[in-house]
Amino acid sequence: MSQTAVPNLRSAPDSTARPTRRRTRCRPCAHASSGFYVAPPRTIATSPPRFLITSRLGDGWGAHVALVRLDVLDPDESLDLLTSSISRKGPRDLESAAELCEELGHLPLAVEQAAAYIAQTPFTTPRTYLQLLAEHPEEMYKQAGALTDAERTVARVWNITLDHITTRQPSAVDLLRTLAWYAPDAIPAALAILPDGQSIQTNQALGLLTAYSMITPDPATNTLAVHRLVQALARTPDPTNPHRAPDLVNQARDRATTRLRGCLPESSQDPQTWDTWRQLLPHIDTLTHHAGEDTDTPTTAYVHSQTGLFLRQQGLTYRAIRYLQRAQTQSERTLGNDHPHTLATRGSLALAFHDASDHTRAIALLQQTLDDCTRTLGPDHPSTLSTRNNLGTTYRAAGDHTRAIALLQQTLEDFTRVSGPDHPHTLSTRGNLAAAYQEAGDPVRAIPLHQQTLDDRTRVLRPDHPDTLTARNNLATAYREAGDPLRAIMLHEQNLDDRTRILGPDHPDTFATRGNLARAYQDSGDHIRAITLHEQTVNDCNRILGPDHPHTLTTRGNLARAYQDSGDHIRAITHHQQALDDFTRILGPDHPNTVATRGYLALAYQAAGDHTHAIALLQQTLDGFTRVSGPDHPNTLTSRNNLAVANQAVGDHTRAIALMQQTLDGFTRVSGPEHPNTLTARGNLAVAYQEAGDPVRAIPLHQQTLDGRTRVLGPGHPDTVATRNNLALAYKAVGDHTRALPLLLQTLDDHTRILGPGHPNTVATRNNLAHTYRVTGNLDKAIVLFRESRDLCVERFDAVHLLARRTQRAYTLAWQKRAVTGSKLKFGPASRD
Repeated sequence: MSQTAVPNLRSAPDSTARPTRRRTRCRPCAHASSGFYVAPPRTIATSPPRFLITSRLGDGWGAHVALVRLDVLDPDESLDLLTSSISRKGPRDLESAAELCEELGHLPLAVEQAAAYIAQTPFTTPRTYLQLLAEHPEEMYKQAGALTDAERTVARVWNITLDHITTRQPSAVDLLRTLAWYAPDAIPAALAILPDGQSIQTNQALGLLTAYSMITPDPATNTLAVHRLVQALARTPDPTNPHRAPDLVNQARDRATTRLRGCLPESSQDPQTWDTWRQLLPHIDTLTHHAGEDTDTPTTAYVHSQTGLFLRQQGLTYRAIRYLQRAQTQSERTLGNDHPHTLATRGSLALAFHDASDHTRAIALLQQTLDDCTRTLGPDHPSTLSTRNNLGTTYRAAGDHTRAIALLQQTLEDFTRVSGPDHPHTLSTRGNLAAAYQEAGDPVRAIPLHQQTLDDRTRVLRPDHPDTLTARNNLATAYREAGDPLRAIMLHEQNLDDRTRILGPDHPDTFATRGNLARAYQDSGDHIRAITLHEQTVNDCNRILGPDHPHTLTTRGNLARAYQDSGDHIRAITHHQQALDDFTRILGPDHPNTVATRGYLALAYQAAGDHTHAIALLQQTLDGFTRVSGPDHPNTLTSRNNLAVANQAVGDHTRAIALMQQTLDGFTRVSGPEHPNTLTARGNLAVAYQEAGDPVRAIPLHQQTLDGRTRVLGPGHPDTVATRNNLALAYKAVGDHTRALPLLLQTLDDHTRILGPGHPNTVATRNNLAHTYRVTGNLDKAIVLFRESRDLCVERFDAVHLLARRTQRAYTLAWQKRAVTGSKLKFGPASRD
């Protein structure tokens, strides 16, 4: 019988445990760190004694030796080992026991060591042990119970292993110290490289660390893992330990930072780089967490600044702010307040505050940056002009259109003079000025600027350039907001085709274009197409950006509003509630997006007839915007207007009129007497007086609103047309049909031309005109108009749609009244209800 194939003990590779004869009662290596159980081939009972060897070394044992890997414990096993050991002598406080096992990485030796320490010290709990571990990791990994062999602590076992590795390749331990600054799992192989690109030495080091089970490579994903306890020890300086001397630990941290710097993608805007960013982000987070701010270098600041830009692009605004704040602090400390990198970082931080709707901080930082750029770089330097442009757009977002327009106009003139009329910065500034005029309610100035920007970008850049597509998108949006959805649809459809072809169907800009096209269809009354596009956009954003990305949440809100406009109130409420819950969880209850979504949910309840819920939510929205944005912010004034309308719906005309008058005064003071918001507030106040039974007060307000909208928005704008309709109804309410009829005829012509004959607003106007004919005795015209409206409703919706049923009833009543006098018409009322 052949001898059992066991390596000669004197020539065996380095081992961290002594060989043990089979008949000796030895403890299995489940209490060692993860390693290998080495067993000989199976023999018959009469064979010579066999040996059990425990070791961290996984290579070099020969072909005839069976290796059994001993991994870490399962979470349940780890928790059972910890809690049973602690509670052996009686009940103990076990709070955070599972969290402690997770922190220890379910390593048997570490769990046993922690359990022995907690069991021995009666006032220590798993939670307090966690705190000690966070504050004094090096000391705690040395500590165990009084009866525990000092050689069997985590620190001692790994020191022996590191001694062995050092004798073979010192640079392998250097690499391990560097890897200790990253997250424990999924470390990209690109980060696990020795300095100066020593590929052969790197491969040898990785092989040696793998052999000693200090790392676990995963060739399938091209990543590796390091146990978190190995990392905790390796990055904790100890002047008495040659493997963790303070200068070596600091050197490893700097090398880890440099490796990250070298692996960062050049752009955070290109979706093709996002997978790389997402692979690196956990390791950037870990390095940032464990490296104190006093150790930051210019390289660290660059990593933090670029990471902040990526997080901002991903909609993770608050994480972006934290990174950019740290980058700014480091830049100011090491480079000075006036260094270009410091100024650029401060500008990026300001834009992150802008994204968070913290306009006060954003404006203060941008003003400081503008002053510093003007002083150090000069008033005409591109960075100075870009900062002024950003300050203008932030004032625009804050609702201060006067300052925004002044700054953007000045910047446009300066860029034109310094860089030329065709420079990309000049074109971008013109687009921002157009947007400022647009939000200020001046489409007459906004649209020509948008058109000029599109023409220039088409000529200078090319028709397919992304900036050209952005200009076309902005022009289309301006047309939609100016009440021309058909022209907006044409431009958005062209943009969607081009962006899909150039950027791909999964690019965020393609998603945005599809959403904008959906809103244009929605404004045109084509709810079926709008909902289909919104649903596709939500699904794509969920898939590419993730369910918690702000863009995803916004598209979900847009879908909810499309359902609401189509009359599907149940789905609208469901989607608005989901968006509100998500915004609250991700951005917080006082973020402007959260507050605004609460307002949209309220409007959905109001449309569904649940005025109690609506008023309560609208009051919360008003209180939230007052607290977050201030009493004079347009969002606050709009919320007060919506609350007034809700009170009007339940018949509380006194409160409604008081709130609307307050809203009108606020918009007049903040935005001016002819801003579209001011005109809307005046029109709503007129409607409130009219519904309160006071048409005498309503008519002058309606007329004033109509004159203003005709002058500011144009005679064919939907808001102007709606005001003309309301004025006609007010005249009708006082019995002045002579004035009402021409206004309704003009309104019907405008709605038919702008929205189409079957749009709900067109149908409502036709019905108002028909009703006016009926009460004035012209039943023939009334019946023709009611029948036309009914047929269009059935064709567009169905016979049971609310508008279709109401029109059918009005049509039937007109026929019944006509029957008394006799009809000249050849058709009769339909039988459907």
